[in-house]
Amino acid sequence: MSASAVSGCSQRVMTEEVFGQTAEGEAVHRHVISGGGLTAAVLTLGAAIQDLRLADHGAPLVLGFETLDDYLRHPSYFGAIVGRYANRIAAGRFTIDGERFQADLNEAGKHSLHGGREGFAQQVWRCVDSGDDFVSLALHDPDGSMGFPGALDVTCTYRLRLPGTLSIELEAVCDAPTLCNLAHHSYFNLDNGGTGDILDHRLMINASAYLPVDEEQIPTGFVVPVAGTAFDFQLSRPIRTEDGDQIPYDHNFCLAAARRPLQLAAWAQGTGSGVEMEVWTTEPGIQFYAGHKLDPDLAGLQGIRYRPHAGFCLEPQIWPDSPNHPHFPQAVLRPGEIYRQVTEYRFRLG
Repeated sequence: MSASAVSGCSQRVMTEEVFGQTAEGEAVHRHVISGGGLTAAVLTLGAAIQDLRLADHGAPLVLGFETLDDYLRHPSYFGAIVGRYANRIAAGRFTIDGERFQADLNEAGKHSLHGGREGFAQQVWRCVDSGDDFVSLALHDPDGSMGFPGALDVTCTYRLRLPGTLSIELEAVCDAPTLCNLAHHSYFNLDNGGTGDILDHRLMINASAYLPVDEEQIPTGFVVPVAGTAFDFQLSRPIRTEDGDQIPYDHNFCLAAARRPLQLAAWAQGTGSGVEMEVWTTEPGIQFYAGHKLDPDLAGLQGIRYRPHAGFCLEPQIWPDSPNHPHFPQAVLRPGEIYRQVTEYRFRLG
């Protein structure tokens, strides 16, 4: 790893290297930052956290790949910022101010997922500022990209600080009314980096309701209490269900009716390592995905072969398919407004 001045990074010096090149010949860089007992490797591809380490815990805290080719071969959203609209839009259709739009249908040719085939996770961001413990990346998404109206300018700042905190600040502005719903998409394994599953991790989600979905993962429109269901994580319990019939968790948990000041959304603990993680966010929802579809057949960090349930996601965001459900929190951003999300993942050895 070389330490050198990074072009476009305000003449600061940080640890960086060329991670590889896209098929179009565009360089992808990796920036390594440290602080607060954490070390993170950040890629300009998708503004992704490639690797995250906690002092005195040997295994990676996240799933990732060692090479750019593997990221390009298996677009799994590992550690990426997803958008322009995180999660799903049914049939990719939405309306703003009476005008209808059609987003890219990249999920089974039926629905829009995470902004489409060339969403933010597939784009190369540029570094605009950096220091030993932070890096800021920016992306310009032009009008009409993946079917979304208006140009959107986005910045993502990763910052490491005490105590064991990965802070993610997301901001965006637009030049025409559009949708903006961003999310961080790391897969976490707090025990062993993915050599084993996460089903015995303990989990708490600070939500009294969730969104049931149909067979294609589209919300039905109902907001259902978690009490008395397999979706009740109000008190911490193992992700593994007691009856052995594992729920394929990939659902939004309803934290609030609108964006709000930073609050505790979730807590998790690896039962083998004792590592704990708190998730604090300003967002009204958090998507819990237990990784049942994982099986990339590619070696990940440290050569680990990831299998189903090797990692789990806790993705703060606006509720999925909100453009088609007026009673959900909405994601319309207008000129003159600033989209701002703050999410923190706070780690400690238990």
